Amino acid sequence: DNWAFLYAQRLALKQELPLHVCFCLVPKFLEATIRHYSFMLRGLQEVAEECAELNISFHLLLGYAKDVLPTFVVEHGVGGLVTDFSPLRLPRQWVEDVREWLPEDVPFAQVDAHNIVPCWVTSPKQEYSARTIRGKIHAQLPEFLTEFPPVVRHPYSPSCPAKPIAWEACYSSLQVDHTVKEVEWATPGTAAGLAVLKSFIAERLKSFSSHRNDPNKAALSNLSPWLHFGQVSTQRAILEVQKHRRKYKESVDAFVEEAVVRRELAENFCYYNENYDSVQGAYDWAQTTLKLHAKDKRPYLYSLQELEQGTTHDPLWNAAQIQMVREGKMHGFLRMYWAKKILEWTRSPEEALQFAIYLNDRYELDGRDPNGYVGKLQGCLWSICGIHDQGWAERAIFGKIRYMNYAGCKRKFDVDQFERRYAPTH
Repeated sequence: DNWAFLYAQRLALKQELPLHVCFCLVPKFLEATIRHYSFMLRGLQEVAEECAELNISFHLLLGYAKDVLPTFVVEHGVGGLVTDFSPLRLPRQWVEDVREWLPEDVPFAQVDAHNIVPCWVTSPKQEYSARTIRGKIHAQLPEFLTEFPPVVRHPYSPSCPAKPIAWEACYSSLQVDHTVKEVEWATPGTAAGLAVLKSFIAERLKSFSSHRNDPNKAALSNLSPWLHFGQVSTQRAILEVQKHRRKYKESVDAFVEEAVVRRELAENFCYYNENYDSVQGAYDWAQTTLKLHAKDKRPYLYSLQELEQGTTHDPLWNAAQIQMVREGKMHGFLRMYWAKKILEWTRSPEEALQFAIYLNDRYELDGRDPNGYVGKLQGCLWSICGIHDQGWAERAIFGKIRYMNYAGCKRKFDVDQFERRYAPTH
């Protein structure tokens, strides 16, 4: 279920050539810890096994792409290179670096397998809101939301087989924090991710429309870790969920809105706005209102350490932080509350955004993702700087950006139940 992979195989079949898959394992990536790397590596082991069954060579190259990939291309006489797409700054830089070092006679193609409608096809500019992008995406879905053609067993074998992968050496090459432990609830890999998708459709889809904003109800898909690491395709999730539109129309429509429209809006924002992870990326009205209130007195001021340990005065916020630390996942509704309170309890909007991104990227399995920066509910910049979120009454600290408080949460769901579930163990 990967359009970049399918395109590469199509080229190889047309030229009657063997097909190689390379993954360049960088020693560190933003705030990623062993929690994230282990999830990714265990998923890649499944990919390596599938490739072996398909007579496709899988190579795990240790190091940055610019340092290891051009050499690999030359040594293996590679005739063409196909890469996937990410709108984020670092992966885009990796692509530019490879392009610079690649032999001039090797064509290099990029395929947006990340989105259903390719990011640059949806719109040539940054879209202002879901309202402005929704019609553009839906107009393109008939062309792009199609069943995947099958990957076939590759008929052309490489002249020399891929080296066996020393998985333990991969782990020892990492320069990441090992104190953030793996989570127990999520098994990495495509097989496990598709099982979660199946359970969502069978058990939780019917409640998605009505209960997705209640952290105590089992109504979410829980697919974000597998979607983030590319182990399950968003397109596959939509194709399967849409089969149940007649039975659960409201839930299916709500899921498509969040998983396609809102998710691809976040991708669009990160692609066209290089400041997606700083206050400078917010709209002018948001920057102005935050600046006007930057010196407002804060009711509480917390250090990064106090926030990380979940030791604030607010038991709901602490419970949400503890859920994220323990499970690598925080309920979507609470992500917005969590981020807005960080704005309220830190010295400036800049510090609030820095702390929120650090914690999100360090603990969330789907951290370091466009959705984590500017996605609806989940996005740090979206929540703190009011992206796609205008017209609220003026108030201290927040200005005209939407405010959330404990009493409002109590009206929405059983706060006490959630707090008991994620009570601190210390």
